[in-house]
Amino acid sequence: MDQGLQELGEFIQASMPDAVLEVIQEHNELILICAPDQTVPLLTFLRDDSNCLFKILSDICGVDYPEREKRFDVVYNLLSVRHNQRIRVKVRCDEDDLVPSATAVYSAASWFEREAYDLYGILFSDHPDMRRLLTDYGFDGHPLRKDFPLTGHVQVRYDEAQKRVVQEPVKLAQAFRSFDFMSPWEGTEYVFPGDEKAEQEAEKDG
Repeated sequence: MDQGLQELGEFIQASMPDAVLEVIQEHNELILICAPDQTVPLLTFLRDDSNCLFKILSDICGVDYPEREKRFDVVYNLLSVRHNQRIRVKVRCDEDDLVPSATAVYSAASWFEREAYDLYGILFSDHPDMRRLLTDYGFDGHPLRKDFPLTGHVQVRYDEAQKRVVQEPVKLAQAFRSFDFMSPWEGTEYVFPGDEKAEQEAEKDG
């Protein structure tokens, strides 16, 4: 455990007790679990306090835990050039929760939050332009959710006859294969094609 990160985490939690629900240190990285309604105050403190000075927002991303009550984590990765430190802030939310936008604290948050909305369906309140960012207009669903079908719902292609881009339901060229995930090195409950002769030989020798 890094003593410097431990002291920084304790300082932040003592300074922002309503915002910091939990301080975690994993793999020499400091992680703060933040109360959703305190996201902006905590990010502002981390940016401006002289002991922190996390002036750079490196990334905002989503993480999907479908089995959890609060399904999503919104993860803020921050960098302090002055102190040569990184910190990660996590906010837990559900599909219908509104997470306060960080655009007022970090201008770079705008496109990151649009990406999280597009790919996970996470909603941010007070965002100046809450639109999809990476998928096409009229896209159905959020493709990084773990329950999103691997083939998607529609496909987009250029139709030479119509001379335009068209959307149509996904059509699979072949049927889905069935995978059993059994390891051939550990043994399977069935005989591989071509191995029938080996079994017959073993029965004869027995």
